[in-house]
Amino acid sequence: MTTINTVDAGATSLLRFATAGSVDDGKSTLVGRLLHDSKSVLTDQLEAVEHASRNRGQEAPDLALLTDGLRAEREQGITIDVAYRYFATPRRRFILADTPGHVQYTRNMVTGASTAELAVVLVDARNGVVEQTRRHAAVAALLRVPHVVLAVNKMDLVDYAEPVFAAIAEEFTTYAASLGVPEITAIPISALAGDNVVTASANMDWYGGPTVLEHLETVPVVADPSDDPGRFPVQYVIRPQTAEHPDYRGYAGQIASGVLRVGDAVTVLPSGRTSTIEAIDALGQAVDVAWAPQSVTVRLADDLDISRGDLIAPTASAPSATQDIEATICHVADRPLKVGDRVLLKHTTRTVKAIVKDIPSRLTLDDLSQHPAPGELVANDIGRIVVRTAEPLALDAYADSRRTGSFLLIDPADGTTLTAGMAGTAFAEAAAEVAAPEADDEGWDF
Repeated sequence: MTTINTVDAGATSLLRFATAGSVDDGKSTLVGRLLHDSKSVLTDQLEAVEHASRNRGQEAPDLALLTDGLRAEREQGITIDVAYRYFATPRRRFILADTPGHVQYTRNMVTGASTAELAVVLVDARNGVVEQTRRHAAVAALLRVPHVVLAVNKMDLVDYAEPVFAAIAEEFTTYAASLGVPEITAIPISALAGDNVVTASANMDWYGGPTVLEHLETVPVVADPSDDPGRFPVQYVIRPQTAEHPDYRGYAGQIASGVLRVGDAVTVLPSGRTSTIEAIDALGQAVDVAWAPQSVTVRLADDLDISRGDLIAPTASAPSATQDIEATICHVADRPLKVGDRVLLKHTTRTVKAIVKDIPSRLTLDDLSQHPAPGELVANDIGRIVVRTAEPLALDAYADSRRTGSFLLIDPADGTTLTAGMAGTAFAEAAAEVAAPEADDEGWDF
């Protein structure tokens, strides 16, 4: 077997992370402090922030303004939209999503954290773990974010007291661990003063752990793709039919997970036809092996009917195709999602018609209780649904693959994204038994 050598945690590695927390816990200030103290702010950006701060009567620059770009955000002092920032240190590159804290913007956190490998959850040291803190921990667990950092902020306002930090860390860790969060790191900070954000704090000599930036730079995020099953959604069929390449037939796309090797026996889904990988082309060169997330062109030994939306997977680990999908979703549209709604379901590169057959429950994130048979889901609701698709789809469970276990529901009338879906069970719960869907008489009877 060919060994895949992944990059180490050096300057070439990339970490995607999201920040979350209750209103006024200091998320934007923390992000601004990270950018400022890591020398990732351009001079003109800092001058603009200093000018805006003076206009508001503040002597020191308000670093939160580095991320709160909307006028409404600056006027209210809150984060409304997801603010993405890109920065780098000599050790690692970062893509940061600063997400809102208000309960009505839960959908924004789902968007920002859906691709994150780490979530930073802020807590005000004066208030401790509150309802919104538990909600954000639950969303991080639901989205299977592998690393969670508890940043206990505003330690300067509680005299840098270790017992305050210890009590908050214990309460949050116990709650998050009960949700199945695999790794939790607690760090006491003051984003306003800069304590333990980029540089170690002289005011908390009782804390011997890493600063926020040190943890972000060293947390392991590069996994061996050989551990995951190979999944290759076809984006485009390359058929030049030129004198130089008269018989070339390649299937282009980005490997979603795992490894593909020349000689592998593969299955094409949903048709179920089988073949062998004859060649793999990457950046114009023939290679023997390729892995996620490389973009490649795969050539098969047999001429099969393959088009955009098909999935090529090693036969030994190919997923099962199904038309009945049980999933947890976060509803992101303003109009409700109801039983019987006709939608489009987009999974990787495939889009098919679907019907919402049932909404068994709505999740109450405050206490993780299930509200049975709600009938509909409104904006920011998280609930369980059963969907029937017009054509079979090869989905993995979201717990096994965040890439091929996720999907979107789309309004077929105007293309609006309705929900973000995660196939399989929520948290560690067993899947609920759902009755078989009844026949439909309006032309969407699948």
